[in-house]
Amino acid sequence: MAQEIVGRFDAHYEAREVPFGKVYKWHPAHVALECDCGERLMLTATSTTTACGRCGADLGGFVHDLRERADRLPNRLTHSWLHDAQARAQQRLRDEATYPEGSPWRYDDVTADNG
Repeated sequence: MAQEIVGRFDAHYEAREVPFGKVYKWHPAHVALECDCGERLMLTATSTTTACGRCGADLGGFVHDLRERADRLPNRLTHSWLHDAQARAQQRLRDEATYPEGSPWRYDDVTADNG
């Protein structure tokens, strides 16, 4: 039996800005498949399903491929928060402009030497 790849989605972090920082949500790589029998499946590198539930076709190769790709992801993708220092600096300037000194919402850097 053959399977058709309906969609392939790369692993990535979704970054959402919050006051004084960002929140990162991980989205693992996944593949959407359609089996010859008509069954539609979604597989990730951590999928425990390696066979079609309807016809029993072997899907282990797809899971193995996803695991291999996950092991080779670049550091800038798997640890994106370490690589966005410039963006964080710009965000801090926007936050400081929004929340003036003395505001209860302003982040006070306890490590700064204020004098």
